[in-house]
Amino acid sequence: MNVYNMTLEDLEKYFESIDEKPFKAKQLYKWLYDKKINSYDEITDIKKEVIIKIKENLNLNKPELVTVERDKDTNKYLFKLEDNEYIEAVLMRHDYGKSICISSEVGCNMGCKFCESGRRKKVRDLKVYEMVTQILLVEEDIKEKITHVVVMGIGEPFDNYENVTNFIKIINSPFGLKIGSRHITISTCGIIPKIYEFMNFPYQVNLAISLHAPTNEIRDKIMPINKVYQIEELIESIKKYIEKTNRRVTFEYIMLDGVNDSELNAQKLSKLLKGINCYVNLIPYNETENISFKRSEMFKIMKFYDILKKNKIEVTIRREFGSKISAACGQLRSKKEEL
Repeated sequence: MNVYNMTLEDLEKYFESIDEKPFKAKQLYKWLYDKKINSYDEITDIKKEVIIKIKENLNLNKPELVTVERDKDTNKYLFKLEDNEYIEAVLMRHDYGKSICISSEVGCNMGCKFCESGRRKKVRDLKVYEMVTQILLVEEDIKEKITHVVVMGIGEPFDNYENVTNFIKIINSPFGLKIGSRHITISTCGIIPKIYEFMNFPYQVNLAISLHAPTNEIRDKIMPINKVYQIEELIESIKKYIEKTNRRVTFEYIMLDGVNDSELNAQKLSKLLKGINCYVNLIPYNETENISFKRSEMFKIMKFYDILKKNKIEVTIRREFGSKISAACGQLRSKKEEL
C-alpha cells in the first residue's frame, strides 16, 4: 500500500490495526505533507519499532518526473507511473498564487473531439497517491507551495469518483497539504448521476462543467457524452446542485472557429444560462497537430463575450498559458507515446 493513498481516517485505522495510538496518523501526516520526507528514516518523533512496521506496510513511492517544459508563467510536467504509463500536470503562475492542473486518469473515454486526451482511450483510473504526488513533485521542483488545484488534466474526474474525492480529503486536510476547499475545482463533462452524488459531498470545492456548446445539435458533434446526457438534463442537474450547495458553478466554453463561436450561439448560451448562479469561462483553443479544430479569432471571442455581458451572464476570458509549450491537455503524453 502506498502511504499517499491514505486519508487521515485511513491512517488512524491503520495505526489502531498495529496496536498503536491513532494520533500517530497526524504525526506521520506532518512528516509527509509539511516536512515532505523522502524516507521514513527522517522521522524523529515516532519510535523506531513503529517505523519498522510502517516501512513493511506502507511505501513512499512516487511517479518519476520525466520531462518539464517551461514557459514564462507555465510549466508542463510529464510523469512516468510504476506500470510505465504516462500522465501530465500543468503549473500556472497567477498573481493570486500557484495553480496546478492535475490528471485523474491514464487516458480518457469521454472522446471529446477537440481534446488530445480524448483521442487516446482510457487505460485505467489513477490511484489516490498518483494524484497527490503530482502536487508534491511539482512543489519539489519549484520550491514553492501550490495554492490552487484544478482537476482538469487527462481524464474525467467523475469517472474515477471515489479516488478523486479521497484525493480532495487529503489535500484539503489541515494536517495534509492544507489547500482550501474553495481553492479546489473539479471539472466534469457532465456525468449527471455523479453531479447528484457530488452535491452531497461535504467539502465546499468548486464544480466546473465542460459545456462548450449551447445546443444539443452542436454538443452531440463534439462531445459524445451529450448523446447520453442531453443539455436540458445537464442544466437541470446543475440547478439542483446550486440549490443544494448554494455554490456558483463555472461553465467552461472552448472557442472553436466556425463550430460554436457565432453571435447566434452566444445568444442561445445566454438564454440557456439565464438566472443560473454561474459564470462562463471562454477558453481560446489550444490547437494540436493531431486535431483539425482551429481557435476562434480574438474579435469573435470578444463579440461572444460582449453578447453574454449584455445578457447579464458573468463571463471571463481565460488567460492563455503555455502557448509556447505542449500545454494542450494530453499533448505531452501523446508526443512521448507516439515517438
